[in-house]
Amino acid sequence: MTTSPSLLQRLKRLSLVTQIVIGLIAGIALALFAPETAKSTAFIGKVFVSALKAVAPILVFVLVMASIANHKHGQETHIRPILFLYLLGTFAAAVVAVVASMIFPSSLVLSTQDVAVTAPGGIGEVLQSLLLSVVDNPVSALMNANFIGILAWAIGMGIAIRHAGDTTREVLGDLSNGVTLIVRLVIRFAPLGIFGLVASTLATSGFGALIGYAHLLAVLLGCMLFVALVMNPAIVFWKLRRNPYPLVLMCLRESGITAFFTRSSAANIPVNLELSKRLGLHEDTYSVSIPLGATINMAGAAITITVLSLAAVHTLGIAVDFPTAILLSVVAAICACGASGVAGGSLLLIPLACSLFGIPSEIAMQVVAVGFIIGVLQDSAETALNSSTDVLFTAAACLGEEEKAERLA
Repeated sequence: MTTSPSLLQRLKRLSLVTQIVIGLIAGIALALFAPETAKSTAFIGKVFVSALKAVAPILVFVLVMASIANHKHGQETHIRPILFLYLLGTFAAAVVAVVASMIFPSSLVLSTQDVAVTAPGGIGEVLQSLLLSVVDNPVSALMNANFIGILAWAIGMGIAIRHAGDTTREVLGDLSNGVTLIVRLVIRFAPLGIFGLVASTLATSGFGALIGYAHLLAVLLGCMLFVALVMNPAIVFWKLRRNPYPLVLMCLRESGITAFFTRSSAANIPVNLELSKRLGLHEDTYSVSIPLGATINMAGAAITITVLSLAAVHTLGIAVDFPTAILLSVVAAICACGASGVAGGSLLLIPLACSLFGIPSEIAMQVVAVGFIIGVLQDSAETALNSSTDVLFTAAACLGEEEKAERLA
């Protein structure tokens, strides 16, 4: 006699993405019908995000070190084409934001509200900060999730251990597999974490505060959708010479959804590494490109910086010519590369872009305040675009280079 499977067993048989969608719908329903109960689910979401952030630094350190230490001479990696795609995508996103802001100019209500945050003083300060991150103490880098410093130490240790005995490198490989198993366990709880994040966010914040900034949000989200569904597919098509949308939609579905709700590129690194593995990409490549992308591949951040800066420019009645707009795109792309991989990391770089137009920091920081108000949607969409593009460009570069090698063979 066979018994029908229980509801829990049926849920376990569903794909992870389907489970996440169910958690998303359940979170929305709970926020609508039992808002007070929904607020108490914030703890579940915090635990999930904290778990992702906890495993990400040690995962990146061990995985990168093991990949380099066990890399065999003659094996091909594709870091250079990936870096090119990262930079091209970020600059293209800034250009899209400039064009959209000129066609659909936004106005802000700038008040005397003070924002107790400290913004960088110039591009030089951003670059100095990046350089100091590279030479950070390894323990400090791991504790503070400084992925640039983690990458630098992992690469250095990996190169050094390449000259060690086979047993040492095998142990390092086993350690990498062990950490990966822990990460997979954490990711399995994504549906529950998304449920808690959605329910608590909607119950606490709602979308009432966003109505006054509907036009600005429409420009921001429109730019991000255009880049995700038009610009990025065009870049992938140029690289692969075939229909890019199956790959684009897979990355948005399996990486973008979790990034949208965690609002942290750093927290989404384990998700992207797992997706890269399932796509069959080269481990020596994606183990470096994914954490690097979480730091420098910031198309969404470039859009945020550009749109909000040009909104301030339009509000103050400052004329912008085409050369200045292109310069803004370059500055926004460079600033975006220095944006922190945490929620709201791009907003503190807006004063750098505003300084191009002589806008004082007092007014620029009011624009930052507006960014925090609309951050419920803006930062979520920005992170989803940034993080999903890390996997997309890594896959496009790997597959493109492999097909190129096959043609030449």
